[in-house]
Amino acid sequence: MTLRPPAPYYGSKAKVAAEIWRALGDVRNYVEPFCGMASTLLARPQPFGGVETVNDAHAFLPNLWRALREDPDEVARWADQPVHEADLHAVHRWLLEQADAEFSERMRTDPDFFDAKIAGRWVWGASAWLGSGWCSPRGAEQRKKPLLCGSSGVPKPGIGVHRPALQIPVLRGAHGTGVGYGNGIHGSRNRTRIREYFQELQGRMRFVRVTCGDWSRVVTDSVTISHGTTGVLLDPPYGRAAGRDERLYAVDDLEVAPKVREWALERGNDPRFRIVLCGLEGEHDMPDDWRVIEWSSAVNSKNSARERLWVSPHCNAEPQLSLL
Repeated sequence: MTLRPPAPYYGSKAKVAAEIWRALGDVRNYVEPFCGMASTLLARPQPFGGVETVNDAHAFLPNLWRALREDPDEVARWADQPVHEADLHAVHRWLLEQADAEFSERMRTDPDFFDAKIAGRWVWGASAWLGSGWCSPRGAEQRKKPLLCGSSGVPKPGIGVHRPALQIPVLRGAHGTGVGYGNGIHGSRNRTRIREYFQELQGRMRFVRVTCGDWSRVVTDSVTISHGTTGVLLDPPYGRAAGRDERLYAVDDLEVAPKVREWALERGNDPRFRIVLCGLEGEHDMPDDWRVIEWSSAVNSKNSARERLWVSPHCNAEPQLSLL
C-alpha cells in the first residue's frame, strides 16, 4: 500500500513519482537527500526490500518523520484540530520561535531526538496554509489566511491568491468538483481518521533512516553503493539558472543545485548508481545519454510546465507517459 504525504509541500514530485520509480526500478538502496514531504518515498511500489535513507536540512521535516515513526498518536493529538484562522497565525508564530539553534542542533546530532508537539502543529498548519512560505522567512513576513474559492475552484477577484498579503487558510473544494474539506490532514480522506492514517505512516517509515543536515552527508559511498545498487533522487532547491523566486523554502539555497549536478555527473556512468535529477528547463546541461522527462506540476505558476527530470544512463529505459 502506498500512502499520500500528510500535507502539501511546495515542489512536491507526487505527480511524477510513478515515472521516477519506473526509472529507478526496484533498487536495493534508495537515498533522497532533499526529502521534503517524502511524496516519492511514500509512492514507492511495494513490496520491496533493502535500505532507505531520507534527509532534509529543514529540521521540522525530519522531526515530523521521526515523530510519526516513534509516537504517531501524540503527533495526531496535536494535529487533530479544526482549521481556525487565528490559531493558524498563532501556531505559525509559535513554530518560528521553536526553530532555534538548539532544536536544529539536536535534530542534527541526536538521531533519537524528536518533538511530537512541534510535528503535529507543523503538519496541521502546513495542511491549512496556502501555497509556499509555511515556517519560512517569506511566510514570516506574511499574514496569510485561507483561500476562499467559488464552487468552480476559481478565486473571486480581490481575495485569495489575488491578495497575497491577505491570503486566508485553504477552504476550497477538491479540484474539479467543488467538494472537499481542505488539504493534507484536513482533506476528505484523512479528517475522520488521522490517528489511523498516522499509524499507517508509522508502519511505512518503520525502517527508514531519517537524517537532518547537509545533503552531501548522505551521498557518500558508505551511505550509497556500500548497500548495493543505489537509486538517488536529487531534488535540490532550484538554482539561479532556473530563474525562480528566492526564499520559497524555510532552508533555501540558490547555490546548491550546481553542486548537486556536478555530483550526479561524476557518478552518472557508474552502473552502481541510478540517478534522477530534478530541475527546470534550461537549468542543467546534462550529457546526451541522460534521458529527459518533461512534466508539468499542479502548481499554477509561470514555471509549472518547465519541470524536468534528468535520468542517468543506468536507469531503466522504459518509455514514459506524457506528463504535460
